[in-house]
Amino acid sequence: MTQNSSRFRRWLPLILIIAGAIAGGIYLREYLTFESLRENREALLAYRAAHPFWAPAIFMLAYIVIVAFSLPGASAATLTGGFLFGVFPGVVFNVVAATLGAVAIFLAVRTGLGQGLKDRIDASDGAVRRLTDGITANEVPVLLSMRLVPVVPFFIANLIPAFLGVATWRFAWTTLVGIIPGGLVYTWVGSGLGEVFARGEAPNLGIIFEPYILGPILGLAALSLLPIVLKFLRRA
Repeated sequence: MTQNSSRFRRWLPLILIIAGAIAGGIYLREYLTFESLRENREALLAYRAAHPFWAPAIFMLAYIVIVAFSLPGASAATLTGGFLFGVFPGVVFNVVAATLGAVAIFLAVRTGLGQGLKDRIDASDGAVRRLTDGITANEVPVLLSMRLVPVVPFFIANLIPAFLGVATWRFAWTTLVGIIPGGLVYTWVGSGLGEVFARGEAPNLGIIFEPYILGPILGLAALSLLPIVLKFLRRA
């Protein structure tokens, strides 16, 4: 196998992700919205009732594609999971699909860019190297806190670990665990969409920033960072 062929195969997953993201953003944007869910809710409910096995499978596959290609509409997809399947098992479908999609883009980015970038970082010195060394030394707490704190965009939280060479299994389980609180909140909001539709209103996606919800999530994030704090105190 030639060097150019090997390089192309390494970059192919990332190229497909980028091409899919561009195409999806252009052609699917109008379908991945709350308004589209509102307009098609009866058809979706009818399909779920008629196909109890295929409906969850197709939903999860669609969610995986949305996350893997970083398409707009992840929030609408999470609401749809709650609307169609309730808080449970809707939250399971949402969290598992989001995790699988995140792993897909993580692997694509790491295969195409991650190792080369990590090698350059390892060979460097200065602030960037110190920052990456600090993150690497505290991978699990940092990964969990990035998922738990809603101010970190989901897409960015998929890229940073890929650039730093985080192990796939560690990325996967911290993603799965870390997105459960936020996923549960949005699935719960989605489960009540029937009443929202009946009133002609839109769901309150800002509910996750309400103190009674954001407070416990930030508490979990702080708890995840406790090992770093204790390590710092021991060194002091």
